[in-house]
Amino acid sequence: MEKSILEDWEGRFIAYYATQGQLADGSHDLGHFQRVWRVARDINRQEGLPADELILLAAAYFHDLVSLPKNHPDRRDASRFSAELAVQLLKDRWAGFPPEKVEGVRHAIHAHSYSAQVVPVTAEAKILQDADRMEAIGAIGLARVWYSAGQMNQSLFDVADPLAEERVPDDQRFALDHFQLKLLRLPAMMNTETGRRMADARAAYLKDFMTRICLEIRGALPGPGQGL
Repeated sequence: MEKSILEDWEGRFIAYYATQGQLADGSHDLGHFQRVWRVARDINRQEGLPADELILLAAAYFHDLVSLPKNHPDRRDASRFSAELAVQLLKDRWAGFPPEKVEGVRHAIHAHSYSAQVVPVTAEAKILQDADRMEAIGAIGLARVWYSAGQMNQSLFDVADPLAEERVPDDQRFALDHFQLKLLRLPAMMNTETGRRMADARAAYLKDFMTRICLEIRGALPGPGQGL
């Protein structure tokens, strides 16, 4: 698709968010939508452009229209709520959005969520899911773990056993346990080869962090020039 067309639609979507005021969830704000779009576009192009870029753009910007806390009872339905609201917006607010692409946006948004457990069947859905999951790992993912832990009043880690070596991991209590229970599993769950390569690199950052934080907890930091 022509760059000017994508830029025009992206400008419209950004302008929409400007009318909504400050988004309440700092881990699902405009910056998140923009990063997901950039990564999704990069994955799509490295994969040979299997996905429709306009569907991918709209899905990236509206996949978290409804954002619920991780411990909310309706969390698994958030992507369905977002998909329904996105479809309504595209039909009512932007009459020029191609109607034949709306259902593609709906499915991509509904299927992107880890909690929803909806199988992505289109190229757009698979790539959006990969791009959104990329936000959960690497430096951004690390920041979001602690942000969410603060929202849910979680402990950062179990001081006695931070890596759950002698207990059952529990990421409802300890934020660091979320690395083992979900985040480090994400690279193997990516839909595209490009997504897996990106995710492996970001997951390596999380593993390095886990090593570092355990050293700090135990007071066993290496000396100058010894790494970490």
